[in-house]
Amino acid sequence: MIKKAIAVMTSGGDSPGMNAAARAVVRTALYEGVKVYGINNGYQGMLDDDIEELTSRSVSDLIQRGGTFLGTARCPEFKTPEGRRKGYENLVKRGIEGLVIIGGDGSLTGGSLLSKETGLPIVGLPGTIDNDVWGMDYTIVCDTAANTIVDAINKLRDTASAHRRIMLVEVMGRNSGWLAMMSGIAGGAEFVLVPEVKFNIDTMCEEIKEMYDAGKRYSIIVVAEGAGSAIEIGKAVEEKTGIDTRVSVLGHIQRGGSPTVEDRMKASMLGEKAALAIISGASDVVFGFNEGKVVAVNLFEAVNNTKTLNPELVRLARVLA
Repeated sequence: MIKKAIAVMTSGGDSPGMNAAARAVVRTALYEGVKVYGINNGYQGMLDDDIEELTSRSVSDLIQRGGTFLGTARCPEFKTPEGRRKGYENLVKRGIEGLVIIGGDGSLTGGSLLSKETGLPIVGLPGTIDNDVWGMDYTIVCDTAANTIVDAINKLRDTASAHRRIMLVEVMGRNSGWLAMMSGIAGGAEFVLVPEVKFNIDTMCEEIKEMYDAGKRYSIIVVAEGAGSAIEIGKAVEEKTGIDTRVSVLGHIQRGGSPTVEDRMKASMLGEKAALAIISGASDVVFGFNEGKVVAVNLFEAVNNTKTLNPELVRLARVLA
């Protein structure tokens, strides 16, 4: 049955490209003659009844902006069945018949529970810089975040070379090393440390000393936060090599900035797919990209399976170092 009113929300960590996806959902729904509501501040806004009807103008001047105009927030109450029921009732009283959720694994898990318990149609879009949603090789905003890291590596290389230093760059990725691996390869790092692959710090330091003895002026080591603290690893590296070592923790700078062309385009395409799907009655699906094509992944499979790091990336990082 064709829906008459839907809602869209962003949840979890903010990231550039969320606005482009939400904008596409809103304008596609309006083009199809369907009312569309925006839920402010994620699941917390759903429970607080912070929901407003959106117009085309509501999403103007957004595609180039990072962050999320809808906002996002943590919501412990939504983790309870009672909290989810309260949020659902706030949607129903406005006649909202389906929900598009833009967020990462935790946000999509919340959506899957809401769907199971209430029957509300849910369509997800993978909005996470970690690119760790199962069933796809691209998530909205991962490209922008990787480019931000590479830009930082390029700048840090200049000062590392000037002082013959070892430079460690800590990036996000508690459970997934995709962001570290991609930016490390693209940034020409000598070593990339990720949570999926064990590393031997003594062996790494011996290799670094050999490179310096052969005339190398600097080394770049990219560390995913899940592989360990770059600060602690940096202290050990300096102690074991005797080479001046510095650490740069990029932190939340990775979440900000204007999205790349790739993230704007793919977010827009996925936003349209999500809106058309939810309007036509589809539910429990996540749209993403795999091998350059839009794919539909079962929502429950997406949140209950763990995505693994491509071993070819690990091999390539080692070869090119």
